[in-house]
Amino acid sequence: MAASKPVEAPGGGGTAGLSRWQLALVLGAPILLGAGAIYLWGRRAARRGKGASERKTPEGRASPGPGGDGGSGQPDGPGHEEMSPLGRAQAAKNKGNKYFKAGKYELAIQCYTEAISLCPPEKNLDLSTFYQNRAAAYEQLQKWTEVAQDCTKAVELNPKYVKALFRRAKAHEKLDNKKECLEDVTAVCILEAFQNQQSMLLADKVLKLLGKEKAKEKYKNREPLMPSPQFIKSYFSSFTDDIISQPLLKGEKSDEDKDKEGEASEVKENSGYLRAKQYMEEENYDKIISESTKEIEAKGKYMAEALLLRATFYLLIGNASAAKPDLDQVISMEDANVKLRANALIKRGSMYMQQQQPVLSTQDFNTAADIDPQNADVYHHRGQLKILLDQIEEAVEDFDECIRLRPNSALAQAQKCFALYRQAYTGSNALTVQAAMKGFEDVIKKFPKCAEGYALYAQALTDQQQFGKADEMYDKCIDLEPDNATTYVHKGLLQLQWKQDLDKGLELISKAIEIDNKCDFAYETMGTIEVQRGNLDKAIEMFNKAINLAKSEMEMAHLYSLCDAAYAQTEVAKKYGLKPPTL
Repeated sequence: MAASKPVEAPGGGGTAGLSRWQLALVLGAPILLGAGAIYLWGRRAARRGKGASERKTPEGRASPGPGGDGGSGQPDGPGHEEMSPLGRAQAAKNKGNKYFKAGKYELAIQCYTEAISLCPPEKNLDLSTFYQNRAAAYEQLQKWTEVAQDCTKAVELNPKYVKALFRRAKAHEKLDNKKECLEDVTAVCILEAFQNQQSMLLADKVLKLLGKEKAKEKYKNREPLMPSPQFIKSYFSSFTDDIISQPLLKGEKSDEDKDKEGEASEVKENSGYLRAKQYMEEENYDKIISESTKEIEAKGKYMAEALLLRATFYLLIGNASAAKPDLDQVISMEDANVKLRANALIKRGSMYMQQQQPVLSTQDFNTAADIDPQNADVYHHRGQLKILLDQIEEAVEDFDECIRLRPNSALAQAQKCFALYRQAYTGSNALTVQAAMKGFEDVIKKFPKCAEGYALYAQALTDQQQFGKADEMYDKCIDLEPDNATTYVHKGLLQLQWKQDLDKGLELISKAIEIDNKCDFAYETMGTIEVQRGNLDKAIEMFNKAINLAKSEMEMAHLYSLCDAAYAQTEVAKKYGLKPPTL
C-alpha cells in the first residue's frame, strides 16, 4: 500500500512515516506538545522573540491596558499632607506586597482587601491589579475558589490581563474545570503569541485530559463502523503469511459454489468460516463477523481460523475489547497452526501498541519470533514497532531479517530505507542522509510497482525541501493506486508547504474524501487547515467527522483534543475578541 496515514501502530496498514501531528510542520508551524498541535500558527511568532519569562507575583503596579500606562495614579509625594484615596489604596497594596514576599499571606490578603475597598471604582486597571494580587496570595494558601473569583474580577476590569487569565486557568485546573481552564489558557497563548512555555504546557495538558475523557465515553458507546474496502485491502496487504487472508482453494469451496459449466466444486462441510472467506473475496465485509461466529459456536474444524478472522475484523471496526479474547484463545491453542498463532500475536501486539502499552506489545512480537522464526511478517511488523519506539537500529535488523526470508518484499525494503533515512536525518549527518536518499532511488528502481516506496521517498524528499520531486513521487503513487485517498491528502499538504496554495491543497483533500468518505485522515487534515484559515466552525465540523471514523480510543482522544482546541478559540473570540493570526 502507499501514502497511508502517518505512523499507524504496526500491522495497522499505515506507513512508518511521520506522526500525524508532526504533519502540522508541512503547514509551516511548530509541534506544540502533542495534542496541543492545533495551535498551529506560531512558528513565525516564535522567531520574533524568546519565550516569556516566569510570571512574578504580586504586581507592584497596575498592568497597562491597551494604549496607555493604565493611569496607575502613583501616591502623592511627601509634600502633600494627605494622600488621595488611590494613594492610600496603593500604600495598602505595597504593604501587602511586603507581607507576600515575607510569606505572610493572610496579612497580605488583608492589605489587598483594604486596597480594594479604598480604590476609586473608576480606576479599573489599578483595581484589577489589587484583585490579581489578592488572588496570588490565595493561590499560595491553595484557596482555588477564591483565586478564580478574584481573577474573574480582575479580568472583568481588564479583559486582556494575561497574569489574571493564567492564574485563573491554573485555579480552574485545580478545581477540575477543564473547559474553563482551556478557554483561559487559550486566551493567554494568543495574547502571548505562543511564546510562553508555561501556558503552552498547560494548554497541552488540559487538551489531553479532555480528549481522553471524551474519547473514553464516546468509544465505549460508539457504533462499530466497517472501514472502506481500500483500507481493508491495504491492511491485509501488509501480511504475507496470514492464512486467513489467502484466497479459498478450490477444494475449500462450499457446495453452493459451482462453476459455469455446472460442475460442482469439491463439496465441503457447511462451514461458517468458509462462507466468511467467500464473503471476503466478494468484499462483502459486513457478514464476516457473523459467519465466523457460527463456526466458533459450532466448534467446527476451522474454529481457530474463525477466531482469528473474527478478531481481525473486530480490530478493523475498532472493537479491541471484543478482539482480545479471540486473539488470546488462538494464541493459547498449542495444537493450532503456528502461523495462526504468530499472526494472532502480531495483531495483539499491534493492538497493545495502539493502546500505548509498548512493553506488552514487544513481548507479543518477541513471542511470535520465538514460535515461528521463519515468519517474515513477524520481523516486518516488529520493525515498524521499533520505528515507533525510536529503536532504529533494531528496526533495521528486523527489516533485514524479513528481507532475508522474503527477498521480494518490496514493502520491507522501502520501510528499511525509511528507517535508515530517519536515523540519518535525526542525526543531522549529511553523508548518511545522502546515502539514505540514494537507497530510496534503488528501491523504486528495483520495485517500480511498490507504491509505498514512492510514498516514503516523497516524505523524505519533503523533509529535504525537494518539493518538485516529492510531487512527482506522489503522482507515481496515484498512478499505481488511484483509489488510495491518503495519497491525495499528502499531496495536498505538499502544495501548502511548497506553493502555499490553499485552494489546490483543499481541492486534493476534497478529492481524497470523494474517493473514500471514511478517510478520517482527510477530515482531520482539512480541519487543521480550516483552523489556520480562521474557519473554526468548519474545522470543528471536520474534526467531528474524523472522530466518528476513529479506529482506536487513542486516535479518538487526539481528535477530540484538536476539536476542543478549535472550540476554545471560538469561545475566546466571542468573549475577548481575540483571534490568532490566520493564513
